[in-house]
Amino acid sequence: MSQLTPQVDLEAYSFEGQESEELKDIDQVSDERKAELRMVGVDLDATRSRAGTFLQFDHSTVHCQSTGQGVEVLGIVQALKKYDGLPEYFWKALDKNHDEFTRAASQQDLHGGYFIRTQKGVKVPDPVQTCLFIKGEKVGQNVHNIVVVEEDSEVHIITGCATSHGVMSALHLGISEFYIKKGGKLTFTMVHNWGEEVMVRPRTVGIVEEKGVLQNNYVILKKVKSVESYPTIYLNGPGAIARFNSVIVTPTGSYIDSGNRIVLNAPNTRGEIISRAITTGGTNIARGEIIANAVPARGHLECKGLILGDGIIQAIPELQGRVAGVELSHEAAVGKIAQEEIEYLMARGLDEDEATSTIVRGFLNVDIMGLPKELQASIDQTIADLDASGGM
Repeated sequence: MSQLTPQVDLEAYSFEGQESEELKDIDQVSDERKAELRMVGVDLDATRSRAGTFLQFDHSTVHCQSTGQGVEVLGIVQALKKYDGLPEYFWKALDKNHDEFTRAASQQDLHGGYFIRTQKGVKVPDPVQTCLFIKGEKVGQNVHNIVVVEEDSEVHIITGCATSHGVMSALHLGISEFYIKKGGKLTFTMVHNWGEEVMVRPRTVGIVEEKGVLQNNYVILKKVKSVESYPTIYLNGPGAIARFNSVIVTPTGSYIDSGNRIVLNAPNTRGEIISRAITTGGTNIARGEIIANAVPARGHLECKGLILGDGIIQAIPELQGRVAGVELSHEAAVGKIAQEEIEYLMARGLDEDEATSTIVRGFLNVDIMGLPKELQASIDQTIADLDASGGM
């Protein structure tokens, strides 16, 4: 990762003493808290249209419920007890000694996280929603998530990560392991809405078997101190597919070093990484890497960035073909809004600010992700709030 990445002092955060009681009834959550969660796509008033709901507040799992057939949703601590330590999955895709944050996550007390597993052959019709929430100042949160998509099953998980409005500084350590079995499909949508001084260090690895599919969507539009994230997905079975879409806005004071790596380890695998980045004063390091170890294999990497005012966008696309016959391509572009585009819209009745906002919304193009309408509405509202506050 970049040497400019803000350093994390683990000792500055509290990893103890921020426990919350379990919520027997989801209606115990205040209206204010529900509104905060909706801004990251988690709607506690719509649990009947969700296959499951998981809530983590600071150091405690406060609510966990499976409501749909064919999917199991547990807190990770409960799952470890129920399944004798999850020997097939817990810390199997990711090395505990990968870096200082994986080591810290393995050595600190485990606060929670979720375990989600589908039933073989079941296409879960409604999404599962999960939220990893920090409501205390200077809290260090350590969670571990495991998703297992069994053979020929399908599920969509919406994960919202956020801090309460009053929280400025916190640290989130999140370990995630994805296991997609033969013919399984996981759509995983993550929306971040952190505080201004929050440090975020997720570490994610996924393994996809024959004809499995991972569709990953990532959205962050609000100010955060620092995010450093680089999920790696291994396509280990013939015909496996991975697609990443990300939409990232970095306001002044934000530093986001984010990207994706796809490793094509089997014939007829395909990988795609598409990112859209906007800086309004912050720094965005947009990474992407596709490694091909088998043929035939195809991969495409695309990064487009807009600089609005000051700020930095650094696109780092990498392609590695390790055998003859692979097909890998990339496209990267960083620039500003073309004046002729603004003038074109102004000629049709918009003022300059309206024209700029219209172009920005089209550039972000969140619609490409095929998100549920509730989550789409939340993202649209976030973009509108940025426009209203001058964040864009």
